[in-house]
Formats: sequence, C-alpha cells, structure tokens
Amino acid sequence: MPLLPRARGPLSAALIADLRGDEPLPDDAPAPGRPGSGDEELALWLLYELHHHGFDDAVAGGADHEWRPDLLAVRGDLERRLEQRWRERVAAADLPELPVGAEPADLARAFFAFCEADTGAESVARFVQREADEEQLAEVLRQRSIYHVKEQDAAMWTLPRLPDTTKAHLVTIAADEYGNGRPDDLHAQLWARGMRACGLDASYAAHVDGALPEVLEQNNLMSLLGLHRRLAPAALGHLAAFEVTSAVPSRRVVRGMERLGTPEPMVAYYREHMVADAVHEQLAVRDLVGSYVAEVPGSEPEIAFGAAVCLLAEAATATAVLEHVRRGAGETEASEDVA
Repeated sequence: MPLLPRARGPLSAALIADLRGDEPLPDDAPAPGRPGSGDEELALWLLYELHHHGFDDAVAGGADHEWRPDLLAVRGDLERRLEQRWRERVAAADLPELPVGAEPADLARAFFAFCEADTGAESVARFVQREADEEQLAEVLRQRSIYHVKEQDAAMWTLPRLPDTTKAHLVTIAADEYGNGRPDDLHAQLWARGMRACGLDASYAAHVDGALPEVLEQNNLMSLLGLHRRLAPAALGHLAAFEVTSAVPSRRVVRGMERLGTPEPMVAYYREHMVADAVHEQLAVRDLVGSYVAEVPGSEPEIAFGAAVCLLAEAATATAVLEHVRRGAGETEASEDVA
C-alpha cells in the first residue's frame, strides 16, 4: 500500500491527520485551499483511494475509513463541486452532439467524429516525439504514472450496473488490460517494468506528491464516473473516447522514445497500446457504446458528456504538463505560450 502524501492545504491536511489517527476530522471540515493549490483535488483523490488500496500509514490501512459517513459526506460535497464544474465546462466547450436514436453505424461515425473535435490543446505525445529530452520525458512519465498504476480500474466499477450485453463487451476490452489471465501481462505491470527500466519509482502512487492538480482531477473524474450508477453511461463514453484517442498518440510516443534511446520495457508498454487500442477503439464504440444505447435508449447525451470529459480533461492535463516540464527545463517563453 502507498504512504499518505503531503498535504496541500487545510482540507487535505485535516483528512491526512484523521487517516493517520493524529486528530479527528472536525464536524465542520475545512474548506479547500486556494484554487490551483491542489488541495481540493488531493482531498478527493485521498478519499477515492480508500476504495482502491488504502494507505500503509493510515489506521488499519484505511480499511475502517472507507465507508465512514463523515468522510463520505466530505466526498459527496467534493464530488458535487467536481461534477458541476465539468458540466459547465462541457456546456461551454460547444462540442458536437451525438445523435439520439440514430442507427448503430451512424452513431459510431458520429462518435468517431466527436473524438476528433479540436480542444485547442497541444499534444504531449507530439512533444515527446519531437522535442522532449530525457529528463522532460521522465517527468511526463511521473505525471502519467498516477493513472497507469491502476489503468482501467475505475471503469470496472460500472460492470455490475450494465446490461448483460454491454457487460460482456466491457469484459472483452478489460481482458487485455488485465493480461488475459496472465498476471505479468497486466498493463499496470508492463508500466511498472518500464518505469523501473527508466530508473523511476514504479510503486503504486509513488509520484502523487509531484502530481499536478490537473493530473489529480483527471484521475478523480474517472473515479467519479465509475462509482455512481447514474453516471454509468458517462463512464462508458469516457472509456470509449479514451480508447479512440490512444493508439495514434502511443505511436508518437514510441517514436520519441526510440529517438531518445529509452529502455525497451517502456517502449514496449506504448507499443502494446499502439496495437491493443487500435482494436479496442472499434470494440468500445461499436460494441460497448452501441449495445448500451440499444438497451438504454436516450442515453446518448450522457455518453457524450463522458466522452467530452475525457477529451477536455486530457486537454487541460496536457497543457499543464507541457507548461510544467518546459518551465522545469528553463523554457519560460515556451511555457507562457502553452498557457
């Protein structure tokens, strides 16, 4: 289990003190710290992690805290703020709509077109392919590790909430992510081998203290969609958009890593996603989303919401990560351009 991270403000500090057994959470939990501090994002990430692995230095590893009513109340408040914020962002983005009641082939075409919408963000994959030096690549990997250590876990929370046909399609996609019954082939294990080969800490949540607020929020959004039954169609839309937008960037990352002479285990991780996600995108759109819409007519707007969250959160994260790594390399002007 990971260790509790460093606090970033009053709310995350109060939660960490409570989880360690140092001081109970007050009846009126502190308000999150200033915007941009990462306090709100870290607080929600902490509460979601109680449903994953817990924390080695929490009381009883955090197991006794997973369903505590007071912590759930704090989580609920943070979730409502998060969802409202992203409902507003998606509405303001003016992305294309998915047609309601369309034939399956037309819905699939519309979904692929939706995922090609220009979010205005610069591509991290193109940066790795063309510009990144070894240290910049290492920092990109540290930021990405917050997600890759658990890969598709958040999406799997939707499984018992789906119609049987959709459930079968989700398991088909997930089987590859989880190694098709071979523990060493789990994508999270492939990632860990790549990180170790690059001389980076591969342990679970090892890099959370350095994670940007946008990175934490992107991960929180996946947990939010997966944990709420009413958001199951949005979780499917998010997963499908993720798969559609993964294969080509993975190819660019492979080229960049080959340019830099990155150790083969990390290159192999992205090479696997070049192949797997090219197949998964078809399964996710035509079978996963298509079967759900057939079983739950009128779910297209929520599916589109989840897909939009995927695209816009990745755009926000890409902008923040690129600004961060370029500033770290002393490229002030470049980071200002990205901002």
